[in-house]
Amino acid sequence: MALQERDYIAQAGYAQESATVDFMKKTYQLLAASMLTAALGAYLTMPFAMQVMQMRWVIFGAELLVLFFGLSMSRGKPGLNLFMLFLFTFLTGVSLVPLLAMFIGMGKGAVIGNAFLMTAVLFGALSLFAINSKRDYAHWGKGLFITLIVVIVASLVNYFFLHSGPLHLVITAGVILLFGLFTIYDTQNIANGAYDSPVDAAVSLYLDFLNMFTSILQLLGIFGSDD
Repeated sequence: MALQERDYIAQAGYAQESATVDFMKKTYQLLAASMLTAALGAYLTMPFAMQVMQMRWVIFGAELLVLFFGLSMSRGKPGLNLFMLFLFTFLTGVSLVPLLAMFIGMGKGAVIGNAFLMTAVLFGALSLFAINSKRDYAHWGKGLFITLIVVIVASLVNYFFLHSGPLHLVITAGVILLFGLFTIYDTQNIANGAYDSPVDAAVSLYLDFLNMFTSILQLLGIFGSDD
């Protein structure tokens, strides 16, 4: 009886591990597809960079609408949730166009590739660390969320009122650190089965990657500037 119980426990553990691996595989496949969709959005709208710049707040509002309402309402609805995921990532690609066009216009298109490569290496290293770490990072959630709110408020205040270059530099570096920690937190949550759907998990990781990428790109632009 004891032997049968051990066999059952071992089989259950193996099944759970296989399910986790399969879930993470689907998540990272969706993450890769999301990046391709964002790249497509940027590529298709790059010739209309001026129009995108003029409509940036409309596009940003559409992103928030899809992120907080579209993805929430489509949760548990296969097909529709995928559509919302790719609509969201397409819109984020479009919203990146003014920033990308600025670098291309300055003849610094190579910086975009360097920023992506640096982000991919950092993101991959942090993800592997989270998966292999024996430490539990679940308690980070509240602190990370509060820090995110502070960063958002500081960014808005600086953008609309202070216009401080040094503060912008500090905030940008802080965003890289913050979303690096979010990458560890979210990756471990995925490995621990905290997400019901690979789509939801992919959205979390995509947001981590996107924010690190844009911040690294801006830092490279700041330190590579001749001004």
